[in-house]
Amino acid sequence: MRLLAGLLSLVIASAAAAETLHLYTWADYISPDVVKKFEKQHGCQVVIDTFDSNESMYAKLKAGATGYDLVFPTAYMIQVMHAEGLLQNLDHAKLPNLPNIDPAVLSKVIDTQMEHSVPYTFAYAALAIRKDKIKDAEASYAMFDRAALAGRITLLDDMRESIGAALKSLGHSLNTRDDSQLAAAQDVLIRWKKNIARFDNEGYKAGIDSAEFHLVHGYSGDLFQVQMENPKIDILIPREGVTIGCDEMVIPKGAKQTALAHAMINFLLDPDIAAENMEWMGYYCPNKPAKAKLSTEFLANPAVTLPDDIAAKCEVIQDLGPDLAKYSKVWDAVKAAK
Repeated sequence: MRLLAGLLSLVIASAAAAETLHLYTWADYISPDVVKKFEKQHGCQVVIDTFDSNESMYAKLKAGATGYDLVFPTAYMIQVMHAEGLLQNLDHAKLPNLPNIDPAVLSKVIDTQMEHSVPYTFAYAALAIRKDKIKDAEASYAMFDRAALAGRITLLDDMRESIGAALKSLGHSLNTRDDSQLAAAQDVLIRWKKNIARFDNEGYKAGIDSAEFHLVHGYSGDLFQVQMENPKIDILIPREGVTIGCDEMVIPKGAKQTALAHAMINFLLDPDIAAENMEWMGYYCPNKPAKAKLSTEFLANPAVTLPDDIAAKCEVIQDLGPDLAKYSKVWDAVKAAK
């Protein structure tokens, strides 16, 4: 009995000693198998909490939410978070895999020295259709004006993405500060709103899979995932150009497991792990040695690799500082419109 009690105490003590790493990220944004491998390698538990927009994530952290060790925001929001002192600097001595990040991608981000952020994925917002329901589709935002699709369309419930789509449809920069251009984009969105079922960030995947929706505006990796499961879905990259977002890994101030957070960043930068993770989630990780390990089928998917002519028209979402209030005003007007 004493031996049994001793063994039981040892098991309980070991369980109690197991550390927990808390991630705050987008849904379906890291392979479950990759998480299991990390847990086994480091003898820890990984707990994942999700957000559906940069704005909701920022609002939660700004309001004082604690307990997160590693967060995955988009670059423009990282600018805001860093300026407000919400992020820790990274210890490069604990990140030997940093050289795997593609220098071409680093040249496009703000934190080129990776002092407080490390690129995780490059993604963009695109369109997906049910090709069994739409026979004359075109790779254009003009699809949102089709009255025949009324009630069968969703637009991203994301201020910068949807206003950006409207701006690109008009030939304007998605980072414009021009009042007249933003007013025109507002009119476009209100017109599109008459045809959409709803603004949506998460349900569109299940909706287009079931054919509840015939046309959705969604994140490239999400569309990749649902297309892999349903051959009736096709991905279209609007010829007017799309928003490009670089999501990065950051450690927030107050994180309790900074050592494990660094270990997770470094783990995700391992070429084999990065390749496995990419093929599962459908987002391209800017990991140069990992690219050689990817299948040609994966790289050929339009959700992963943009055609050169369209890539030239794409833009990275930027932090607009005080002028972001102009976008908030447009978004509020669109949401209030009947």
